[in-house]
Amino acid sequence: MLNIKQAGKIDGRNKNIAATFDAPPVLRRRLQSNRLQTTFDCLIDSFITRKVGLSDHFLNAPLAAHLKENLTALYADRQLVPAGIGNNALLVQNQLIRSDKIYWLDRAHDDPHENSFFDLIDHFVVYLNRTCYTGITGYEFHYALYEKGSFYKKHLDQFRNNKSRAYSMIMYLNTNWQEADGGELCIHHDDHLQTIAPNNGKCVFFKSSELEHEVLLTHQPRLSITGWLKSD
Repeated sequence: MLNIKQAGKIDGRNKNIAATFDAPPVLRRRLQSNRLQTTFDCLIDSFITRKVGLSDHFLNAPLAAHLKENLTALYADRQLVPAGIGNNALLVQNQLIRSDKIYWLDRAHDDPHENSFFDLIDHFVVYLNRTCYTGITGYEFHYALYEKGSFYKKHLDQFRNNKSRAYSMIMYLNTNWQEADGGELCIHHDDHLQTIAPNNGKCVFFKSSELEHEVLLTHQPRLSITGWLKSD
């Protein structure tokens, strides 16, 4: 592990890390809170401006790496299941429309990294409700893995028979993703298409009832956490 104090030359980001390590606990929590607020504001402001919120570093690198390790281990252990279309009694599997595999996150797993992820989402929901009066009361998230050759055709996230999904969130776990790897999220606006590369740590945020979207054909395994903020 790099000892930042011993590094001969450090960039601005590492200086901030060093300052956080050296700070007293109260100041350290304040610095962490300020970074979270900056991240949350970036996501919310871009959503308000363009209907699609984007934050390149919503997940910090260590958390993204741990979650990727979890997902990779679950896949190797054959714990992922083919994703379906619809909900409850209307749930069906159709690999001509959707070919990813998923595994639901749950605090009951008592996994420290999943719990850190849930803590982050809790902070975001509190901030979103306080600043935007969204009335979010719950959420659900799953790991998603698109094997090479997988896709998800154009769809809307909110179910016709259940309006509880208010906002969609996608967070990516792909390091060194290249344009040739494909797998972009393609969002269908009224007057244009928006493509978003699934780069590591990035978060995408939009209304579940408004924007149709699709996952384009991926040429490499594509990992993410996908979920919905709900207003039951």
